[in-house]
Amino acid sequence: MISHIHHISIISADYERSLDFYTRILGLTVVQQVYREARQSWKADLALNGQYVIELFSFPNPPARVSRPEAAGLRHLAFAVPLLEPVINHLEEHGVASEPIRVDEYTGKRFTFIADPDGLPIEFYEL
Repeated sequence: MISHIHHISIISADYERSLDFYTRILGLTVVQQVYREARQSWKADLALNGQYVIELFSFPNPPARVSRPEAAGLRHLAFAVPLLEPVINHLEEHGVASEPIRVDEYTGKRFTFIADPDGLPIEFYEL
């Protein structure tokens, strides 16, 4: 029935800041950007390794979404990485702090979290 996840939508409070974060810092590429006049909203389609994965939106005055304490709903976005240390070093070079590395008690795999410019938790999970 379902073949794969098509994309994830993220609403940003500051479109340019979030676009910079997801492209320049995380390395996603812009597939297309459009301004939707009727909604006063920008929309960017972002790809990871050539695969469209994220829709980044702006809307006028979006309310903040609660990330902590953890609330019902989508919890976080997770990216698979070969090794955590190069990712953490890259993020630190761009002023993005990461949580201490933890180990998944069920898989034995290492992971860490950061927050995007709006506080959305982003996980990096070592393969």
